[in-house]
Amino acid sequence: MQPFRFASPTDQVVCPFCAKHLGSDKAERRDRDHVELWLDLYTELQDAHVNAVSSAQVTGAQVEATLSELRAEVAQLTEAIATDFESAPAAGIRDALGSEVLTRSERRTELLYRRLDRLMAAIWHIDVLHHDADAPGLCVCGRPVASCPESRAIDGERQELRTWEAKNLQLLREGARHALPSEHPGVAGA
Repeated sequence: MQPFRFASPTDQVVCPFCAKHLGSDKAERRDRDHVELWLDLYTELQDAHVNAVSSAQVTGAQVEATLSELRAEVAQLTEAIATDFESAPAAGIRDALGSEVLTRSERRTELLYRRLDRLMAAIWHIDVLHHDADAPGLCVCGRPVASCPESRAIDGERQELRTWEAKNLQLLREGARHALPSEHPGVAGA
């Protein structure tokens, strides 16, 4: 890249390197200098490419050696865990693996709790639409409680639903994450 300076709007764009080539009598010198410049640039690029390739090959060999060592260690650890966890080569490795197993287990447990919360929220919605009305023996949907299939379906879960609801109301009062639906009176009043 060459810096250009313009003295007026009609100036020609000429770099300092090319200024010495202006004029018809200097065309051969200009062409020779340009070819020489391009050859120098091409040679520099070839050298940079050769250096980059050799550097990449060295780095690739180092990475492959490290990968081979790690694959061998993983195979050894896999075999140790598969046969007998207690005979794993180092206590630190056992601790790390145990920690990883514990972390995954905790994550699965959290996901199961969230799924349970969604299911209980769905049961809560059904309970709102199908529970004993003020009139004895009637569901709020207008059918007799004994013939309301939705009410009968959740009958066995109502106590569990009340326990879940009380726990989540307590979480709501404490400002913690809760699973109550947004339509719940406790959420609307908060």
